[in-house]
Amino acid sequence: MKLLSDLLSTDYGLQSLAVIAIVLVMVVFFSVYFKRHMDQDAKNAGLK
Repeated sequence: MKLLSDLLSTDYGLQSLAVIAIVLVMVVFFSVYFKRHMDQDAKNAGLK
């Protein structure tokens, strides 16, 4: 429980949570972005 306590109550723990959250948001954003553009490129090339 000390780990969880440190994660949620210290400045370095909260910064770590912020970085983890930002990375997860970036993964979702880039996945959707790249998928959308790949589909658009395939459509423009007449593959779909």
